[in-house]
Amino acid sequence: MLDRIAHKLTRRPKLVLLVAAVLLVLCAIGAAATGVNYDILTYLPPDLDSSQGEKLLEDPFHMAATTMLIVEGMPPEYSNDLCRRVEEVPGVSSALWISSAAGIQIPQDFLPEELREMFFSGDATMMIVQYDNPGASEETMEAIDQVRSLCNQRCFLAGFSVVIKDTKDLVDGELPLYVGLAVLLSLIVMCAAMESWLLPAAFLLSIGAAILYNFGTNIVLGEISYITQAIAAVLQLGVTMDYSIFLYHRYEEERLHYDDNRDAMAVAVKAAFTSLFSSSLTTVAGFLALCFMRLLLGRDIGLVMAKGVALGVATVVLVLPAVLLTLDKPIRKYTHRVFLPDLSPVNRFVVRHNKAFSILALLLFIPALYGQNHAGVYYKLDEALPQDMPSIVATNKLKDEFNMASSHFIVMRDDLPYDQSLEMLEKLEAVEGVESVIAFDKFMSNSIPQFFIPQDILDICKRDGLQIAMINSRYETASDQAGLQVDELNAILKSYDPEAKMTGEAVLTKDLIDIADIDFKVTNYISIAAIFLIIAVTFRSISIPVLLVAAIELAICVNQGVPYFSGTVIPFVAPTVIGCVQLGATVDYAILMTTRFREELQKGQDRESAILAAAKASDSSIITSALVLFCATLGVGMISKIEIISSICLMLARGAFISALCILFLLPALLTAFEPLLSKTSMYWRKPKPAKAGKHSGSAAPSLSPLPQGKQSSKQEEIEKKGDPIR
Repeated sequence: MLDRIAHKLTRRPKLVLLVAAVLLVLCAIGAAATGVNYDILTYLPPDLDSSQGEKLLEDPFHMAATTMLIVEGMPPEYSNDLCRRVEEVPGVSSALWISSAAGIQIPQDFLPEELREMFFSGDATMMIVQYDNPGASEETMEAIDQVRSLCNQRCFLAGFSVVIKDTKDLVDGELPLYVGLAVLLSLIVMCAAMESWLLPAAFLLSIGAAILYNFGTNIVLGEISYITQAIAAVLQLGVTMDYSIFLYHRYEEERLHYDDNRDAMAVAVKAAFTSLFSSSLTTVAGFLALCFMRLLLGRDIGLVMAKGVALGVATVVLVLPAVLLTLDKPIRKYTHRVFLPDLSPVNRFVVRHNKAFSILALLLFIPALYGQNHAGVYYKLDEALPQDMPSIVATNKLKDEFNMASSHFIVMRDDLPYDQSLEMLEKLEAVEGVESVIAFDKFMSNSIPQFFIPQDILDICKRDGLQIAMINSRYETASDQAGLQVDELNAILKSYDPEAKMTGEAVLTKDLIDIADIDFKVTNYISIAAIFLIIAVTFRSISIPVLLVAAIELAICVNQGVPYFSGTVIPFVAPTVIGCVQLGATVDYAILMTTRFREELQKGQDRESAILAAAKASDSSIITSALVLFCATLGVGMISKIEIISSICLMLARGAFISALCILFLLPALLTAFEPLLSKTSMYWRKPKPAKAGKHSGSAAPSLSPLPQGKQSSKQEEIEKKGDPIR
């Protein structure tokens, strides 16, 4: 079946390219229609009280997003008029200011102390703006834009929804730079590593198509996170470039045996599919391990990237052959020398001192593990953003002038007796760090009949048997004090209403902190177990997966330990993503060298000669692949102003470099030193598996005829004379 498909594909390359182009147009439409979620906190598990509280703020209260509008040095009339105009903005559910509770003619000194401290600070005043839709929705983003357009330069809009809006604008502006820089740097690396100037362009055409196919099919997911959107393209470029290189290598080998390049490509496609399917399993397993995170952001990244790898393999097998056949002549015409180092002297030194390097590998685990376990991690999302962003400037003013670092929201039943409700509110306000509590029962006496109270005020506070309250805290989100405060507030709240829910950025972030450490351990264990199993089945060995996974895990530990030794604090999501992605993406380097080592042993070579031959054959592929992943992610890490994206990409770049070093300089020593053990614990290690009776290689299609031996020699001389575009 695969023979016939490969034969037909290579006979009609232009038709294949036409179909691929039509699919690209459809996927471009799908990519444009796929939503992007800029709120990481929405990826918390839906069974948490904080997540359920957010849903209740959306429905029935239509207050899922809340912002604070600070007005400095303006008369009360301006603030009152601004509050009225803000409330008329589509998407705004309410705008609360002192005029909502008292007339603006009343002097500040005559106002109750609690109201005065809540709405005024020096010459600044604050109003609370709430929105109908969730903070990350398009409707809320548009409403925030309109609210800002009503304000003058002395107005500052703060709140998590505004931070999300500014994050969206920043990511949308930077995304073309991410992709452009990744392509440019990868192109430079491939031009240096390959003998043809046009071959890298052919590879990038194929990979670019695979990336667009991946983004277009994301429409089936409904939406993806902005982190996934930012890193998916560069990561897919980095981890799937190997597949293109492998197909071309195989094509060059088969050209020696066939007079028609199309026949050679058909055989290469068949061989490449089998190898790439096995090779891509480890990468897919690494990404799918992220799906086991309780934080659903992991599933978002994992599914998109696993799909991207699968589509990368499919594009290499189905589309790249047509690209290469179409551009075959110009690829061979424009050649140059390769600029990769020859590591043969280093390989000989490593193999000669294999025991010393093996001991070094074991000793490196000690500082690496210590650094990994003690690296600083932060969870406060606005720390990952430029401090000159309007939303961050406004948030800092809110902290400095109103002593409001975070706000919690309570959703509880509204039939709680008035005296109990007042008692509960007093206890909540007495908790250390609480600045104020805004609640219906606190400001409205039970002696006033509810039918005397305006309906719009009632709708803000009470709906469908529920009521809400807002607690303003001086403790910053993600701080230890905020976490303890949330626990104490929750204990008081549950003692009066066991079904009550508390939510808000600080509460959601506390839940994020609680599950992040568990996610890190679970995903790492699952990715290691899955890749261990794949390698064990591939090599039919118990010891080889231990050795290969240990080599890459050493690289991962070193990578994640660097922030500790450099005094850097990294975002919480980076270690979890890196642990799975670096293992899945770079373990192929180890598999490549080990496979070639086994082949050389099966030819009858001793272990030192076999590893030297394996290293010489693998070095250029490993260096090229690692450099592409390094450059594709390094550019994004260097230019991104969003530290979550920057940190992930810088760690991926550093991880590719460290993994390559471990495989190039430590794995040869480990394979040499432990070869006797590998031989005893692996099937078909030194001797190949006996071929089944009647089984032969065959050809890609019945019509393909290999060249006779004499003509193969002639073909070899012709290729050597013209030069091979890639080695």
